[in-house]
Amino acid sequence: MNVKEPSIVSSVGARSIPFHRPMFDEREISAVADVLRSGWITTGERTAEFEKRFAEYVGASHAVALNSCTAALHIALAAEGIGPGDEVITTPYTFVATVETICYGGAKPVLVDIDPATRNIDPALIEAKITPRTRAIVPVHIAGLPCDMDPILDVAKRHGLVVIEDAAHSLPASYRGRRIGALSRATAFSFYATKNLTTAEGGMLTTEDPELARRYRRMSLHGITSDGWKRYRLGGKWFYEVVDLGYKYNLTDVASAIGLVQLEKLDAFDRRRQELANFFRERLSGIRGIGLPPLPSDVHHAWHLFIVDLDAKAAGVDRATFIESLTEQGVGTSVHFIPVHLHPYYAAHLGHRRGDFPAAEEAFERAVSLPLYPAMTDDDAEYVVASVKQALSRKP
Repeated sequence: MNVKEPSIVSSVGARSIPFHRPMFDEREISAVADVLRSGWITTGERTAEFEKRFAEYVGASHAVALNSCTAALHIALAAEGIGPGDEVITTPYTFVATVETICYGGAKPVLVDIDPATRNIDPALIEAKITPRTRAIVPVHIAGLPCDMDPILDVAKRHGLVVIEDAAHSLPASYRGRRIGALSRATAFSFYATKNLTTAEGGMLTTEDPELARRYRRMSLHGITSDGWKRYRLGGKWFYEVVDLGYKYNLTDVASAIGLVQLEKLDAFDRRRQELANFFRERLSGIRGIGLPPLPSDVHHAWHLFIVDLDAKAAGVDRATFIESLTEQGVGTSVHFIPVHLHPYYAAHLGHRRGDFPAAEEAFERAVSLPLYPAMTDDDAEYVVASVKQALSRKP
């Protein structure tokens, strides 16, 4: 990356680098227009093709397209019959959807603290939380950095537990040469507006089990035996039966058309994310008060997020002031994540309080996510670095 030192501005709007900007061109627009002209806009041929190509991309045997990663997690758990009286182990350091989907069926989320170095669930702490009621483990690959999956899969195998990966951040990530999406019984992906591949809203559930894939598909459309495309196309059969408790979680052909184009671009998007992440790691290295995200040698990081650790004492500036300064300079930021057990509902529902998961709490208190997305220019990236340096010089 060859960039020039930018000038710093001090007023909001003089320059704007949002936290995220999706990257579309005429190919996505044309693909959507083709679907609109086709006469069939909901789940159909485009969605089937998207599922096929996505499965091939991640190396999975089966993929089922859904309207969100939340839907994917919910169906994956429901298909296993996980419900009242059951426990599911997961992390407090995640977006709330991971935990709420466990609660949908009446199961109990059992939280396990994180590895402070990675922000992912600490595999060494999982076994102590397993009880006779434990049915599943839901690891979350935070920011696109894969969890240490081998020990997680090992403990699950020894205790007869299902592993369902929350890979909302992790396309296209790999763990020890294996793509995320083909390691566990089920893996849930997100295509939300900010994700590495977006369909505006959407998700995908992958599995190696053909019968499980068929059940996911049924459950995504009310538990019926025949979807609308099969019933309503010319020559289709009208008859259907409901054989499962189902939901309304299917992905439309309009969204799938966007997804197909985005999937073709994903490798290029990923190369740009790697380039930007390497640039930030190089240019922010050694700055007092700024800790950089880890990059283990045995993974391919998807770099959905670039989370820095702000050590307020070492930096001489608190997080609120730091974020405020970046905002004034036109740089968007976010914080990932407020630990689940600190939200009022889950504090009451799960009976946790501050101090129960110290590693997750400390990681949250220091976290600042900087913008990183393929639409960023080299000059944008340099401006972000310069803005960080200026924000560190501002005192509360």
